[in-house]
Amino acid sequence: MNEILWISLEALIKAIIILSLLLLSAAISVYLERKLSAWIQLRIGPNRVGPFGLLQPIVDVVKLIMKEDIVPNGANKFLHGLAPVISLAVAIMVWAVIPVADPIKIGDHIIQMGISPNADIGILFILAMTSVGVYGIALAGWSSNNKYSLLGGLRSSAQMISYELSMGLAILSIILISGSFSLSDIVNQQFSHWGGFRWNIFIQPLGFLIFLTTAFAETNRAPFDLPEAEQELVSGYNTEYSGMRFGMFFLAEYANMATSSAIITLLYLGGWTLPFAPSAIGLEQGTWILGLVQFVIFAIKIYLLVMFFIWVRWTVPRFRYDQLMRLGWKVLLPLALLNLILTSFGVLFINH
Repeated sequence: MNEILWISLEALIKAIIILSLLLLSAAISVYLERKLSAWIQLRIGPNRVGPFGLLQPIVDVVKLIMKEDIVPNGANKFLHGLAPVISLAVAIMVWAVIPVADPIKIGDHIIQMGISPNADIGILFILAMTSVGVYGIALAGWSSNNKYSLLGGLRSSAQMISYELSMGLAILSIILISGSFSLSDIVNQQFSHWGGFRWNIFIQPLGFLIFLTTAFAETNRAPFDLPEAEQELVSGYNTEYSGMRFGMFFLAEYANMATSSAIITLLYLGGWTLPFAPSAIGLEQGTWILGLVQFVIFAIKIYLLVMFFIWVRWTVPRFRYDQLMRLGWKVLLPLALLNLILTSFGVLFINH
């Protein structure tokens, strides 16, 4: 009984820590977005609230909380309130199976660096959660009783369903190479004593490009932000949202960006692995110091990818909707199938 209570308490503490870090990450991403976009456009960006404008994300949250929460008369009030909760909850729940470092040992107790990092169905859980994420946006568009919101919700449904196929096929190629659905096993399979050249980005360059492109589409980031195309849809699925309900969509977008970056890091960039054996710099396996170093490496890789997401948004123009769907069905899907077939033959040849 005591062991069950200890495991439950440990999982709760990890969940609180991960939730806090994810919300902090969203705030940092907002600041990076505003500063990098200003740098790209030769502007200054936030510089009034706090040193270098660092407190601007906190002020934005306070402003959203204080704004009036308006629900249109013809809207379905229950679904209108549920939609942003679904979008944010899905972005957070994915982190239940994401490992952030190797396990550390304190006395006789081994602490896993994640809520359930060794889950045998880690990738399947992530795919299931990302599939549920489309409901939040679709319900937001339908429940608002607004034609622009409905068009945004329908666009997002078609877009996310289309690009999930290519994403799933790209992940299947990784599963074939690693022989496991566990994210920890996939990361450990990429470890090399001679450097990072066993990272899957070098073994699966086409799969990496496919997954990266679909990640942009799944997070509704430019140039795939058709569900919220301001020029033609006013604001898309979130047109009728205000106050903190709009803020939850805002948080969900940046949380999804961090989540997508974490998954890309785990699948293709070696996760938290060092470019050399930890013993080479005097770090022993299982120590908390090594766990901290690995977590920092993992975080650095995530934020480099987040900065890449931001850079692309302010550099590449938005696709037309027909171009968006054509890319998904006529380009990415055939390429993902080809990559899966070639990977299958490669694995079969190596095993024999």
